[in-house]
Amino acid sequence: MSAAAGYEEISILKEIAELLNEGTDIRNILSGVLKKLLHVTGLQTGWIFLMDENGMHQLAADAALPPALAQDGKRRMCQGKCWCVNKYNNGQLNKATNIMECKRIEDAIEEKAGETCGLTHHATVPLRAGAERFGILNVGSPYKTHFEKNELALLEAVAYQIGTALKRIKLTQREQETALVAERNRLARDLHDSVNQLLFSLSLTARAGVEMGQTDEVKQTFGYIQDLAQEALGEMRALIWQLRPHGLENGIVSALRSYAEMLGLSIQTKVAGAANIPGKVEEALWRIGQEALANCKKHSQTTAVQLFFQMSTDKVLLVIKDAGCGFHYDESLAIPSLGLKSMKARAEALNGTFHLKSKTNSGTEIKIEIPL
Repeated sequence: MSAAAGYEEISILKEIAELLNEGTDIRNILSGVLKKLLHVTGLQTGWIFLMDENGMHQLAADAALPPALAQDGKRRMCQGKCWCVNKYNNGQLNKATNIMECKRIEDAIEEKAGETCGLTHHATVPLRAGAERFGILNVGSPYKTHFEKNELALLEAVAYQIGTALKRIKLTQREQETALVAERNRLARDLHDSVNQLLFSLSLTARAGVEMGQTDEVKQTFGYIQDLAQEALGEMRALIWQLRPHGLENGIVSALRSYAEMLGLSIQTKVAGAANIPGKVEEALWRIGQEALANCKKHSQTTAVQLFFQMSTDKVLLVIKDAGCGFHYDESLAIPSLGLKSMKARAEALNGTFHLKSKTNSGTEIKIEIPL
């Protein structure tokens, strides 16, 4: 490699490194880096797949896709398998390599799906940092059927930079989640130590006022204050539970059972299956379960609740139901309350489903199913 070529490569890597260090939004960073890479190398098109633990790919960034690949919301890029994804999943893609032909382009040509602009081949590079793998970088140009060693070496260096940046972002997000939990715990302690104690003192003072009041009107006033203080204490305990889910380390069912008992509900639980639940899924189920149990306490006019929890290797199912007063619910209409909308949003954020059944005088059932 000549000195001029070496300087140019260093300059390219420097520009890309600066982009990778600018933020923490993965999609924006990958899109910017891909466009920069194509610009400085003279290549015309590219895309980045991020891969999950199950080998499923997600189109995270793309640039100048030919119409055959860009049509229908890039459906052809978001679905199906191809040779580079298969090689990645089989552990055969360990360095930058030439892929002789692009299966997605081949399929588009066979199906006469649109113009391919002369793109037939691409280079594929794994994105990794040490032993940790994140996905694939693919780049190509019309009528380009081969990449030289120096081109592949540059792509590999860029891919390693991207992998290192993805690992940094992942660690940053983990630190932010840890800080959020710590802040929740601090807030819960503050609530318990200050507001909770003030409400307890108010309740005792109101009780003394009831006993010492000289007239019925005074006694009734203090009694009303005492009832309000007790209700506020209950709400505060529930809020502290939401901030600091004691017992979640023992499993979601144990935590929800304890929460129900704290609310004064009589809960029957049934568990089926066994599997590890990702932290985000467990957190979502915890919040959904809290909201469902709180609704039972406030609205069902019964204290008896049933909870069914089923786990398998590919999904988790949570059902909470009561035999209370229920309400009229038409599935064709919008969900009637903010709490129910929140449960639905939490489930759907994890590609899950939310089902609500309720009839007047026939109870209410909440059913949540989330894929693992």
